[in-house]
Amino acid sequence: MRSRFAWFHWIDPVLPFVVALIAVVPTRIAEHFQLQNPQLGRVPLDWLGYALLLVGPAAIAVRRRHPVAVLLVTVAATCGYLSLDYSYGTVFLSPAVVIFAAVVSGHRLTAWLASGAFYLFMVAYATWLIPNPQGWFHHSAIAAYLLLTLTIAEFHRTRRERLAERKRVEREESRRQASEERLTMAQELHDVLAHNISLIHVQASTALHLLDDHPEQARTALTTIKQASKDVLTEMRGVLSLLREGAPRSPTAGMSRLPELAERSGVPVTLEVTGEVRPLPAGIDRAGYRIVQESLTNVSRHAPASQVTVTTHYGPDELVITVEDDGAGASPPEPGLGGGNGIPGMRERASALGGSLSAGPLPGGGFRVRATLPLPPSAPDLPKERK
Repeated sequence: MRSRFAWFHWIDPVLPFVVALIAVVPTRIAEHFQLQNPQLGRVPLDWLGYALLLVGPAAIAVRRRHPVAVLLVTVAATCGYLSLDYSYGTVFLSPAVVIFAAVVSGHRLTAWLASGAFYLFMVAYATWLIPNPQGWFHHSAIAAYLLLTLTIAEFHRTRRERLAERKRVEREESRRQASEERLTMAQELHDVLAHNISLIHVQASTALHLLDDHPEQARTALTTIKQASKDVLTEMRGVLSLLREGAPRSPTAGMSRLPELAERSGVPVTLEVTGEVRPLPAGIDRAGYRIVQESLTNVSRHAPASQVTVTTHYGPDELVITVEDDGAGASPPEPGLGGGNGIPGMRERASALGGSLSAGPLPGGGFRVRATLPLPPSAPDLPKERK
């Protein structure tokens, strides 16, 4: 919009000179013809006439800072000019400009009252103060001129306010989207770092424990550490690339990568899938993966070496993910890993998509995380065309 109305920025300083030129030159031409008709009762312009004629154009230069004062001074100068019987010409241009400026600047009541007072003066002036009184045609023309000026000013004011409101809403929406994107990136970084660093910590502890007595098993742990560090770097690049426009992005984490996640989780994982498997919306696909990832992270933290079962059920209108462990890990929990925002973060992911998540211990031991995410209805099969 700035480029569309850029001409306002250069026309504003020259507007007083343009109005002054239009006020003086046509008035001088009108004066030449009006003085030839003595019945009109016009007098030639002198220094006072020129001064009153140029008060309005001069005041226009400060109309943005003092719109009300400029309006009153210009209307008063115009009335004074007409009362002294100077030439009846383009003296009405300056009042129109300052009335427009007053309305646009928000002084609507003052502009309307000043216009009404100016109209009453013009009716009285054209009826009783000139040698040849004018009738209702003259009065109607003055009223139409003032009403047209006020209408255009009101339309411009309303349009400008509407554009300003739209820009404000766009800025608010942009800030809201940026805030949501930052929150999403923070959640992604938390899940990526929490899972992989916990896995690296657990496997490093295992490697140190087995290094002397079972070096072949330590090699397996070190291989897992290498893969986990590679994965965390890849996923972090994918998340941080969102900050750079046009940057290449890594494949988005989704439910199709659960086998890979289970293989490098560091705990025995069994994957089970029920229902009709179908493509998922991107948000639900990513959220499901992150919920499983965080659940496996919690198992590696608090019950390493437990048996874990991940069940994914594709229902007609919901995706149900259940992660259960038996809590009978052969290794003690790793000290220093502590808790965190894992379960609240998973619950927030599910709630943001209109779903729910429950997490708690099982009666016979172990722990269960169950997430329910709503799915859009499947598209019905279309009937085949007959040939």
